[in-house]
Amino acid sequence: MPQCRLFFPPWNGPVRPSSTMTETPANAPRTFTLSDFDFALPPERIAQHPTAERSASRLLDGRSLPPVDRIFHTLPGLLQAGDLLVFNDTRVVKARLFGEKASGGKLELLIERVLTGNEVVAHMKVSKKPLPGSTVHLAGGLGAGGFDGTLLGRWPDAQGPLFRFALHGPAHESPWDLMERHGHLPLPPYIERQQHTGNDPDAAEDSQRYQTVFARAPGAVAAPTAALHFDEAVLADLARRGIERASVTLHVGAGTFQPVKTENLAEHQMHSEWYEVPLATLAALERCRQRGGRVVAVGTTTVRTLESWARSGLATGDTNIFITPGFAFQVVDLLVTNFHLPKSTLMMLVSAFAGYDQVMALYRHAIAQEYRFFSYGDAMLLERAAPTARL
Repeated sequence: MPQCRLFFPPWNGPVRPSSTMTETPANAPRTFTLSDFDFALPPERIAQHPTAERSASRLLDGRSLPPVDRIFHTLPGLLQAGDLLVFNDTRVVKARLFGEKASGGKLELLIERVLTGNEVVAHMKVSKKPLPGSTVHLAGGLGAGGFDGTLLGRWPDAQGPLFRFALHGPAHESPWDLMERHGHLPLPPYIERQQHTGNDPDAAEDSQRYQTVFARAPGAVAAPTAALHFDEAVLADLARRGIERASVTLHVGAGTFQPVKTENLAEHQMHSEWYEVPLATLAALERCRQRGGRVVAVGTTTVRTLESWARSGLATGDTNIFITPGFAFQVVDLLVTNFHLPKSTLMMLVSAFAGYDQVMALYRHAIAQEYRFFSYGDAMLLERAAPTARL
């Protein structure tokens, strides 16, 4: 879809004062560094598997302090008729591929983006990088039921961090078909699996549960995990209560797992991801504004999409928006999100949204009450606070 600049009046939906209690005065700016977003997490709190039922996960209601411990299926009762719930409808693709160089050396590709024709862009994990023009054999190679790839060079330029390949299947299949047939779901590194063995006992569970029930647009290498808690019963309850739904698309890239390495946050280079806000969603946002409803973002990827649109006026394109404390939110009023990694950009985003002191207090509570963390973990509900800090 070609980029088009759509002009809308500035988003001026309801701005509700947060009921949060923070330790930092609202008018006292603070400069945050990477260390401010660190916390100690016991390894056993990292969820390795989802709950038996999607909506049976726990929900920490963090709109005020002290927070309230709930179950996720109670979320619709915490919202109001006229609210608008916005999801990310991206679909995770089997973008993780194992193979060999011509020399026999092992390699692993994580396809980040499909270009035109049979070309893709990928992360490459290998002991020694092959030279441009080299052939790699994936899933056994053409001679053993798999397919081959030709390394064309780096991407997006000669010094780029990614690699551009042309894929060659036995029947000239598209990259999408080759990934679906031979690839593996690119689970986060903190979820322990045996994908490289070719006999992963958790593959069936992951193929169903590391995907939202409304996933539509293929292209992500990580799930919009806050939306994993929604099942048909919760969606039906939302509809009964007069809560509208809409969707955006942001293809989550592998950069979401890349650590921030600079203590000075202003020096961090944010990864870029493709997004789209459909016309139907723009219309739903306007209806919500007109009736005085609240915009409830499901997940940080939805926040990044909506706030990117609000800043740029572009309904589709690439965004590298980096949200840290002091960010002026224009669209989102409430946020449903999972618990995030220490020192991550997502930890910074939720701190910007609900207030740093508020979020850190919620994380201390969650650890003490043995909530489950990260992609397969539990969720929390946050309310937007006025910005209290700056970079």
